Amino acid sequence: QVQLVESGGGSVQVGGSLRLSCAASGYTSSSGSMGWFRQGPGKEREGVAAILPFGDNTYYADSVKGRFTISRDNAKNTVSLQMNSLKTDDTGLYYCASGRQAGFWWNKSNWPYWGQGTQVTVSS
Repeated sequence: QVQLVESGGGSVQVGGSLRLSCAASGYTSSSGSMGWFRQGPGKEREGVAAILPFGDNTYYADSVKGRFTISRDNAKNTVSLQMNSLKTDDTGLYYCASGRQAGFWWNKSNWPYWGQGTQVTVSS
């Protein structure tokens, strides 16, 4: 059974930084893409970033390019999201996702496995 457990969420002020981590168990993380999604208050869940199995390609939502960095460690079965220069619009529940084999990375339907989420709150 695949399990994804996120950590690292919290409350920060505008301009601050947070680092999210996701630990995967129950399968070989190198067998599929890993990614992060978020859901803000009253909004749909949206793709934030994704990384291919061997870290050779990364993808980002336009809203986070230049501020967020996704990385993975296949030996430890983890994926991380470094978030800098945070804005109030970055507030939301951040989900780790894994297992995508094909399809658009930003389409949540292409991701079979999900964590429970970790809350990020950015205040002004």
